[in-house]
Amino acid sequence: MGAASPQAPAWLVYDGASSEPDGGAAVPGSDGGPQSGGAALPGGVLISGAQARSRATLHEALAGALELPGWYGRNWDALADALADRLDAGPLTVVVTDAADLLADEPPAQLGTLLDVLGAAAAGGHETLRVVLRDHPDRLPALRDRVAAVLGGHVGAPPPAD
Repeated sequence: MGAASPQAPAWLVYDGASSEPDGGAAVPGSDGGPQSGGAALPGGVLISGAQARSRATLHEALAGALELPGWYGRNWDALADALADRLDAGPLTVVVTDAADLLADEPPAQLGTLLDVLGAAAAGGHETLRVVLRDHPDRLPALRDRVAAVLGGHVGAPPPAD
């Protein structure tokens, strides 16, 4: 509590929803992709954290939003493979609205596994992966703490020196 929160990795961004009537959710841009701050996001897709509270609902949301192929097995290994294939086609931005609800009905380690899969895809992809965790500003501190906790407090930090 007294220590500063670790810095998020470059591919992970926190975004406080604005006080606009629509709750600050991303809106379609001229290219059909979501926008943030008025600029279209490359390869942008929206996922609702409120509708992805479990692994099953998350995988369904990802399969639909990313238009994943029929072979997508709706598990972490299949997600890693599908993201690698998707990143071969171009940059991808995944905006998670109501992000504090993401995998909230699962044990905390499941969020850690999701972030590990996303981090590996970001590191190994031919194109850029960006994940935007968007929620009301009042909920962002708890979300940051939750992410830091599942990743052992080393979010974005270099590995410890031996």
